[in-house]
This record gives sequence, C-alpha cells and structure tokens, in this order.
Amino acid sequence: MEKQREKKEFNIFMALLPLLLMITAMGTAVIWLGQDPHLPLIFGTASAAIVALFYGYKWKEIEDMMYKGIRLALPAIVIIILVGLVIGSWIGGGIVATMIYYGLALISPALFLVTITVLCAIVALSIGSSWSTMATVGVAGMGIGMSMGIPPAMVAGAVISGSYFGDKMSPMSDTTNLASGLTNTDLFVHIKHMFYTTIPGLIIALTAFFFLGRQFGGQGNANDAEIAGMMQSLDGQFIISPWLLLVPLAVIVCIAFKMAAIPALIVGIVLGFLCHIIVQGGDLGTAIATLQGGYVIESNNDMINELFNNGGLESMMYTVSMTIVAMTFAGILEYSGMLQAIMKQVIKIAKGTLGIVTSTIVAAFATNATCSEQYISIVVPSRMFLRTYIEKNLHSKNLSRALEDGGTLTSVFIPWNTCGVFIYGVLGVAAWEYAPYAIFNLVVPFISILLAATGIGIEKISDEEREDFLETHYGEEKTKESLTPETV
Repeated sequence: MEKQREKKEFNIFMALLPLLLMITAMGTAVIWLGQDPHLPLIFGTASAAIVALFYGYKWKEIEDMMYKGIRLALPAIVIIILVGLVIGSWIGGGIVATMIYYGLALISPALFLVTITVLCAIVALSIGSSWSTMATVGVAGMGIGMSMGIPPAMVAGAVISGSYFGDKMSPMSDTTNLASGLTNTDLFVHIKHMFYTTIPGLIIALTAFFFLGRQFGGQGNANDAEIAGMMQSLDGQFIISPWLLLVPLAVIVCIAFKMAAIPALIVGIVLGFLCHIIVQGGDLGTAIATLQGGYVIESNNDMINELFNNGGLESMMYTVSMTIVAMTFAGILEYSGMLQAIMKQVIKIAKGTLGIVTSTIVAAFATNATCSEQYISIVVPSRMFLRTYIEKNLHSKNLSRALEDGGTLTSVFIPWNTCGVFIYGVLGVAAWEYAPYAIFNLVVPFISILLAATGIGIEKISDEEREDFLETHYGEEKTKESLTPETV
C-alpha cells in the first residue's frame, strides 16, 4: 500500500503562486490578445493542482476539491440558465419591447442614469435580489439607455449601482442575511448599521450619474428624432401594450412575497412564453425555439437587431461554462488551505480599528478574486475575523458591514467571479468596461475604510459584553485575563 505523503502547511508565496499565475495568464489572454477568460482560469486550476500535489495532496483529493467548488455554484448556475429563458421569453412576448417603448416615452435622456439607478434600487430593495433586478429591469434599462445613445458601460454601471444598493439594504437579500447570521448580528441592526456607508455611497453615485447624464440631454432634435424612430420601429415589430407590464410586476410580487427565486423566475418564463403565442401571435414551435436559441429578428434598424437578437438557454452557456471553470480553481484554493494561508497573513497586519476593518475588506475582495463567489467572500472572512473584532471590543455589526462593503459589492469587479460572469451574460458588458461606472460599488469600500479611520459609525462593546460573547460562542470563561484588549 502506498504510503500517504504528509501534507505541509502552505507558505504565503506558494499559496499566492496559482493566483499570480492565473492573473498573469488572464491579463495576457484577455487584455493583450483579446481572448476569452476560460483558458486562463483552467491554467490557474492546473497551477493550483500542481502546488497542492507538491504539498502532499493526492489527485483524488484535488478532484474532490474541484467538485466541491462546482457544487457551491450550482444554485447560481440554475438561476443563470433560467435567466436566459426569461430574457428569451420576454423578448419574444414583447415585454422587453414594451418596457423600452414606455421608457423612451417617459424618461429624459439627461436624467436616465439617475432614474434607472433609483428604479433598480427600489426593485432590488423590494425583492432582495440584485440578480433578478438586473435580469428584468436591468435588461430593459440597457435597451432604453442604448436607444438614447448612452454608452452601454455607463448604463450597466447605473443598473449595477442601484441593484446592489437595494440588495444590500433589503431584509430579504441572501447576502444580507448571510453576513448578519455568520457574525451573530441581528438582521435589522446590521441593515441599520450599513446606512453609514450605503447612503453616502448612493448620494455620490446619483450625483455622478446626474452630471454624466447631462451630456445626453442637449442633443436636441437629432436625439429626439432617433428616439422617435426607435419607438416607431418597436411599434412595427411588436404589439406594444401596458398590459404586458403585468408580467415583470408579477415576478416582482412573487419574490416580494418571499417566493424563492427559481419558482418566481419560472413564473416569468411561463407568462412570457404565453405572451409570445397569445399576444404576439407566434406559433408554438417558434416560442419553444426562442427559449432554446433566443429570439431572432431581422429589421432595418440596427439597434433593434442588436437589442433583440438575444436570450435563450444557449446564450447562457458561455456564462455557465466560465462559472464552472472558475469554481474548480476556487475549490482547490479553498479546500486545500491556500486561501487560509493568505488570510492568516492579512490578519497579521491588522492593527487597531482601521487595520482590522481594512484587512476585512481586503480579505473579502481577495476571496472574491480567488474563490470567484461572493458568498465565500462573506463566509471565509467572517470565520477568520469575528473573534478578532470581539477581542478588540468591536461590535459584530462592524464586521457584518465590512463583509458586505468588501465582499458583496466588490464581487462585480472580478470578471471570473459568478457575479461578474452573470452581469456579462445578462447585460452584455464586461467587468473591465462597466467598472469605472459602477460608482456605488466603487466608493462604498473606501467610505467604510474612512469611517474606520475617523471612528465615525464604529460601535464598541464593553468588557462585560465582550466576555459574554466569548463565553456564549467560544466557551471561554469570563475570568480569562488573556482576553482583555491590552493583552490580545
């Protein structure tokens, strides 16, 4: 029988090596050569596997790590597939066309970025899901904005900013519940504490979008004529009716009443499919083909063709494949202990409140980059930092807020993270293109660090509360002197 090699503890260089190699390959392939990110991620997975083999892991163990990583992403993969079906059925049913038509009629180009940000924030706050918001209101918003001549990256940034604000502040959001639950913080205490960072972040984003949008409000008759032509083309290609707006409203109501995301999306798919046949007059075969391969349209308007040749199951396979590949890389980093080795070094530099909060945000962002999943960016740092916060007499809600500021919000900036992949699949804009315009997501982590530096919005706990927490959650006796702030 083969003797099992002893597993060695990863040093920081070897733990970082697969990540550095993957990022180098990613930069070469994607930025320099203009290729897709799948192969660099596979290269990163292979690099991580070789390092794990060198440190004593057997190949069977490494395979299990990859499969565990993929299993973490399975719920997201199912939703991604369903979103492709939603987009296809809603385009075929005339629902997207109707939303764009009335959006063009009612929204001023100069105020569009502000309006779509606020609208996405309200919807996401109501349903607790940034993904569902971007896949419904966001898709329509992309069509409206592009029809007004606004760059897609700018529109995507506004959609993302509003969607993530609403998701972050909603008591129905999975990440909001996860961050509060893992840190033993009351849900509504957690949400209230996030006001310190999210409200200033939203104000900054809306102000920026107001000034960015002004350049699109002075185009005069040319812009008006272009919008009128777009509306006329929509009216000629689809049956436009305000009754079709009941379909997205039905999905929003379903999620607002705490129906799970998957059945709520299925409701949207069925309603869109029926609208395609009953309202738009499509035949059964065409409606089914649209669900599979997406909607197909040929018109004299290039913008119509670009917007509406979209959707369907097959349109999401690029996104699904990249998610799977990314999670094999993430699985090895997480379950081999490489990520923990990186995190230990991060914790060592944490000195005082500023150092702890900054380290939390950096660790959450690093987890997003290495593990490609925003849920892990909350789970792993929460496990590693909770005791540190309590021992430093910092309330756990400071940690839960930092996890959201550094984990939930920064996930959109990683092209191979499930959030970055999802946004690319739904909005059609890559992470490096919309990143400068996802202003809310950009500024909130820095606001969080600034508050830590000034002490504003940082709540402390008493020595007795600290000892009670450690006794309740770690089984520590209150009399242990080693747990005082001075001796930690």
